[in-house]
Amino acid sequence: MKRTRVTPFPGARRRPALLGAAVVLLAVTSSSVAAADDGPGPFGVTVQAAVNARTARVGALFHGDAASKGGGGHFCTASLVHSAGRDLLLTAAHCLDGGRAMSFAPGYRDGSAPYGFWDVRRVFLPDAWKDGQASDSEDSEDSDIAFAVLGERDGKKAEDAVGGANVFAAHRATGATAVTVTGYPSSADTAVTCTDKPTALSRTQQRIACPAFAGGTSGSPWVNGDGAVVGLIGGHEQGGKTDDISYSAVFGTEAADLYREAGLAG
Repeated sequence: MKRTRVTPFPGARRRPALLGAAVVLLAVTSSSVAAADDGPGPFGVTVQAAVNARTARVGALFHGDAASKGGGGHFCTASLVHSAGRDLLLTAAHCLDGGRAMSFAPGYRDGSAPYGFWDVRRVFLPDAWKDGQASDSEDSEDSDIAFAVLGERDGKKAEDAVGGANVFAAHRATGATAVTVTGYPSSADTAVTCTDKPTALSRTQQRIACPAFAGGTSGSPWVNGDGAVVGLIGGHEQGGKTDDISYSAVFGTEAADLYREAGLAG
């Protein structure tokens, strides 16, 4: 699981167990960082995410409403996907099944929310996920995907404020192209990113080898070169039990139907 259930408040001491992520990032050479900023960079290398239009669409999910301004700490990652309502968020189902107040900060960096905090107003979970959780079934891992409609802020929709959103894409072949994964470890206030080519774990699950994707990165989008989200950290083991291997459910008919339902509600 890569969701952080208990997150320190800003200023709290970080857990020593998560220092491994920092070591990986510090070990990356400056040439690797430059390559990642200018394009996909070397495969399988995790670096600090650059500030650009693509990473602005990804943000951290926080406990508490927008008025708390992140005081509850961030616990998962989410991203904006295009919809008619221009207010749709994509993340893992296990990030949104708690029923508590949450807010989203796109482009969150160094403790600052350049686009502000946005309230999560309505959550859409697959029926198979809800049924699986009620029966404590592992079958629900294939349905570990969720959407949320965000409230307006200062009369604006989130997609307009950020300047765009990724396209949601179902029924894509696993490993057809490389993807870039961007997420927020709960021990850091800046996103990390890595590009690699997914491989199939099974017909309904895919995996990617990117280091330093620790707790807090559940929901991190897998974006291909066309700007389409074809996966997210979740699914098998709710995203993975180690920092170096992450999983995603394969987006199929269930995911496409849920996207349409959520998009109509915005």
